[in-house]
Amino acid sequence: MKNQQDFNYQLIVNATASETMEKIAQVNLWWAKNFKGKAGKLKDGFSVHFGQTYVNFSISEVVPNKKVIWLVTDCNLHWIKDKKEWKNTEVIWNLTEKEGKTQIDFVHKGLNPESECYEACEPGWTHHLKDSLLKLIDEGQGFPE
Repeated sequence: MKNQQDFNYQLIVNATASETMEKIAQVNLWWAKNFKGKAGKLKDGFSVHFGQTYVNFSISEVVPNKKVIWLVTDCNLHWIKDKKEWKNTEVIWNLTEKEGKTQIDFVHKGLNPESECYEACEPGWTHHLKDSLLKLIDEGQGFPE
């Protein structure tokens, strides 16, 4: 039997929680160059595009320097049967600051091993978080697609 746990990933960055929240909101600098909208405040909306694939988000919750939730309002995951699989899922960022470093607890609620896109989405999120967001925060340069 497969584990039903939602995809989660943890990072520790060399920045304050405030600086970390700012960098997370700069989606075009670590995830998708093709980014439209704003991702910094409650009720902001934004979209990311990767060719035929797109995902639209609304920021549904913000606790300054502690938590941000991105709600997926629409999507087209063109390579799978259920192209709307991410719709109504949530990308949750929980931040904990300790001694000038911040722990990021990332959860994509609704993305689990039973999800059709899990095999592609799990390594995708891992790469964007570990290889791009971490480098943007710690070194000043991310690697968006």
